[in-house]
Amino acid sequence: MTVDQVIQLRCQCNNYPWGRKGEASAAARYCAQTPGTDFKIEQGKEYAEMWMGTYPVLPSYSLKTNEDLQDILDANQEQLIGGPVLKKFGSKLPYLPKILSIDKALPLQIHPDKDLAQRLHEKNPDQFTDPNHKPEIAVALGKFEVFVGWKPLNVIQALFQLKPLQRFLPEKHTHFDNNSLKSIAKTILATSDETIAQTQNELLALPKASFGTESHIPELLPRLQQQYSKQDNGNIVALCLMNYLVLNAGDSIYVPADGIHAYLSGDIVECMARSNNVLNTGFCPRPDRDSVELFSAALTFGPHSADDSILPAKPSDKSINGKSSVYAPPMSEFNMLTTQLKEGEKEDLKPINGPGIMIVTSGSGTMSTNRKDHELKEGYVFFIGQGLELSFKSEKGLATYMAYVEG
Repeated sequence: MTVDQVIQLRCQCNNYPWGRKGEASAAARYCAQTPGTDFKIEQGKEYAEMWMGTYPVLPSYSLKTNEDLQDILDANQEQLIGGPVLKKFGSKLPYLPKILSIDKALPLQIHPDKDLAQRLHEKNPDQFTDPNHKPEIAVALGKFEVFVGWKPLNVIQALFQLKPLQRFLPEKHTHFDNNSLKSIAKTILATSDETIAQTQNELLALPKASFGTESHIPELLPRLQQQYSKQDNGNIVALCLMNYLVLNAGDSIYVPADGIHAYLSGDIVECMARSNNVLNTGFCPRPDRDSVELFSAALTFGPHSADDSILPAKPSDKSINGKSSVYAPPMSEFNMLTTQLKEGEKEDLKPINGPGIMIVTSGSGTMSTNRKDHELKEGYVFFIGQGLELSFKSEKGLATYMAYVEG
């Protein structure tokens, strides 16, 4: 029996409190666009993430047959996934793409590396649901604010000469290095609610010029306090230790396993290695935070440049007409291919030797294979089997993002 190589998917959306409400959430709008779905947007409800793929927490289903996508892949492994990817990763897709719609800061977090993830999964499988690492990329669909990685050490050292921050410096502090940074971060995370609130009040009392190149600190601090509280340790860690970036549509970042980050606002396409493991220590209620000792021990304390987090798009060797680019993070689990067409434009793609998950983020048009034409509209999601030549034609513009893997 021959299975369809292109499968339109029905996906699901979750409802974390940091998500955008109602129609303002791209995740919700995309979910609602799938034809025949019973998903209805409630205007006062937060919609945070639309998941696409086979991770069992929020799996995708065939729109045509209502089968779980993983069941379809298991039954048609060679045809849909292909031998090289099967040999390397098995029949489970090694990546998990999502749409995130962010209204306020996500928890200050890291994702455990493979060794720690395996140990945490064995000890507490209910919280850490797999033994895998979770490096990830985030591609902005519009303005996107994010805290990611560490500021340069000289910038941190200068900031912590401000009197309100000196209380967090290590004793016998002489030479400032990554050990100093680790001590400061751990101290802030373990500091009492009262001292955290007092420090923020003292920071807001300083002249803006006191912060030098980091003038966003007094500008963003009241906003973060309103989102969570004046007692949240994450306010000081994010503002005083981490890079604050504002990205535009098409800009992307790469976050390695154990890389500290917190998304602040915007709609993004996110993709990660197949994992749902996370450690949180800020921008969330204290009962939801993981151990400061565990978090601090897992952290990496490099690099120290905002530029090192940027993942530029490059021309794709899959593109025939030059309308597609690729985001290629330094990992083997996936790349992200984006096709951007203006009204009436066309793009042809060479075969990808592995499976893909594609979402239409704007516009409309058609996608053709050697067997069939598929209508494309904003929010439509497709599984695309290995080895297919694809042809795209836009109507009034078209933008697609496809996570894929090759063996």
